[in-house]
Amino acid sequence: MALKDYLGEQLLGVAASYQPQGLVHHVGVVYPRANNELRVFIPKGHALAAGSMVTLHLDNRTGVDELDAELRVYRTSYKGRVIATDESWVTLQPVEYMLIHGVQVVEQYRAPGYDFPPDGRAEAELPVTPLRQLGPVQEKEHHNKVGILTTLALDQPHTTVLAFLNTQADDVFLISVPGTFKLRQLKRDPHCFFIIDERAKFTFEQAIDWNYTILEMQASQVPSSMPLYEQVRTAFVLKNPWEAGFFLMDGLEMVHLQCRSVVFAGEPRPYRA
Repeated sequence: MALKDYLGEQLLGVAASYQPQGLVHHVGVVYPRANNELRVFIPKGHALAAGSMVTLHLDNRTGVDELDAELRVYRTSYKGRVIATDESWVTLQPVEYMLIHGVQVVEQYRAPGYDFPPDGRAEAELPVTPLRQLGPVQEKEHHNKVGILTTLALDQPHTTVLAFLNTQADDVFLISVPGTFKLRQLKRDPHCFFIIDERAKFTFEQAIDWNYTILEMQASQVPSSMPLYEQVRTAFVLKNPWEAGFFLMDGLEMVHLQCRSVVFAGEPRPYRA
């Protein structure tokens, strides 16, 4: 089956790419083709060119405000190459993707000869957060159960969707089991980005005016021995009750993303700390 059979004929996507001027995020409307190429309309324009490598986060959760521990939406981190541009339009050819529903892989693809670039960067434990007290939680994001994390993998950024808790000061908290790709990337480079959107409140017809926030972040860890850990756990589960079971897992890691700046779509940012 083609991606459009799972994701639909049109959906919203967040694209990240390394450009000479820095890491750039674009938000656009995505039209999957039967051959799994993507036509992407970026209304605010772009600087992508033929040959650009782009990672596009796709999921079909527009209008979905009730989730559970299995995160039963289709989602993928689609790695593609730009093969054509036309003003605000970009066409991407797939290089690699893995489509996930819940906790199962339902479709995957890797172009002949493509492999993940070897990453020789050393992993190091994240520094301990300097935060000692959880600030006021951002109540207006209570309905937004998941956001998109962009980590700075080699050659192409990596994107993943995660439950989160955020505060009025733009602190973001995530949890992860040990050894995940996203966590290993943060331990290689704690500079990252987090995208919060309003899709839970909109149907697609309304989503053309979709509100989104792109935050440039720096990652640190919240050890379970800190009082902050319990403060975050309580607020995290209150917002995301389906995540409660994860806090019973051995070795669970809590990550604090501290906001460095708010980024506008299309704005280049340095992608090495």
